[in-house]
Amino acid sequence: MQGSRFTELVAVLDRLCSPGGCPWDAEQTHQTLVEYLIEEAYECVEAIEAGNQADMQEELGDLLLQVVFHARIAQPRWDIDSVIGGITTKLIERHPHVFGDVPAQTAGDVESAWHVRKAQEKGRSSLTDGIPESLPALMRASKVQSRTKSLDIPRTGQASRADNVISELNGAQDLGDLLYELVRAAKANGWDAESSLRGSVARNIEVIKDHESSN
Repeated sequence: MQGSRFTELVAVLDRLCSPGGCPWDAEQTHQTLVEYLIEEAYECVEAIEAGNQADMQEELGDLLLQVVFHARIAQPRWDIDSVIGGITTKLIERHPHVFGDVPAQTAGDVESAWHVRKAQEKGRSSLTDGIPESLPALMRASKVQSRTKSLDIPRTGQASRADNVISELNGAQDLGDLLYELVRAAKANGWDAESSLRGSVARNIEVIKDHESSN
């Protein structure tokens, strides 16, 4: 049965963190493990992008270890069963088109309804609330655009310019090369591309929030 070895992982980590186990594991805290959580997540992304199935399996295991490790450290306040129970309940509640009778015809319908339902559950006033400010600017921009694509937001002055540039490109590789060169050109002018995009994301979030409050 799939998942049958999960309890073995939980038991192994429990022994490592218990008296008589591993001194290093026993000393770890949520804070000391943050760097490993981030590192394992990026290594997992690298394996996925490389298409290496063996590496992907290994890196997913390392990432899973971090989840179990944090849950073990949190005991007795909460544990891995609390984590699993929480995400299981959340999946059921946020898929009423599967576990209930709410219609959803396309993946786009599902995604839009998911964000709306999540905002309602957490008492958020904007679809952009909850997007971590610590995300890399490019990733944060993508998240904001993905969550708010159903809104009729006025396009910025640079929108048509961007569309024209994109229309001249021959695929994702050209786009990547253009972004790379934009970073170089920005540096040559004394501008930081990351902070510039971060500022643009922040300005667009304010525009989105104004739009939401007026509708």
